[in-house]
Amino acid sequence: MEIRDFFNEQSDIAIALSGGVDSSVLLFFAKKYAKRVKAYYAESQFQPKFERADAVKIAESLGVEYEIIPLDVLADKIVVSNPPDRCYYCKKNIFTAITEAAQRDGFSVVADGTNASDDVEERAGVISPLRECGYTKEKIRTVAKENGIAVFDKPSYACLATRIPCGTAITGELLAKTEKAESGLTELGFKNFRVRYSEDGAKLEFGKEDLKLYEKIKPEANAVILSCYDSIYPEIKERADE
Repeated sequence: MEIRDFFNEQSDIAIALSGGVDSSVLLFFAKKYAKRVKAYYAESQFQPKFERADAVKIAESLGVEYEIIPLDVLADKIVVSNPPDRCYYCKKNIFTAITEAAQRDGFSVVADGTNASDDVEERAGVISPLRECGYTKEKIRTVAKENGIAVFDKPSYACLATRIPCGTAITGELLAKTEKAESGLTELGFKNFRVRYSEDGAKLEFGKEDLKLYEKIKPEANAVILSCYDSIYPEIKERADE
């Protein structure tokens, strides 16, 4: 199915907007082909501030109405306990909140940015047009670049909760420290990296280019981590670029 045909069939649609490239391209298509569209961003303690800023920027640049939905994920005891399937419960909370808001506004269909390169997951009744229409991650980035969508080169981003190992209780303090550390490294020029919390140290994971940068400015980078995690020193773990 062509994406135009999809939105001809689903002409009134709500979009779960995350601030990433996939949902941004989906919103672009919805604005272009659907008759009525609104974007919804679920704001929780798991998302850094720049994700909200990116979501708002995309919606406003496309001229799409949007709503920020406050969501207290730390009120869910299962999510806070951080089991291996934490992501399922968190996404259930997110999509339930978005679906309820969309239904209030008269939308019966909610769509997310899952693409044809992603693993198939149950999204609690939410549909995935990009996947259904065969849009891979590479194709989506091409569409975003060709149409001047600001986040076309934004790296894939997993929420702050993924920086805390399973079984370690998630707290607002740990999430805030992680966000502060990653924001500090971003200001130093790092782009493809993660700061992961553990009881014996803050572990840094870098893409190849960022690892080279770290070797050049190690004292400054370590100082950022120390300022966020007190006396915990970082360990370095290289990973391949995505």
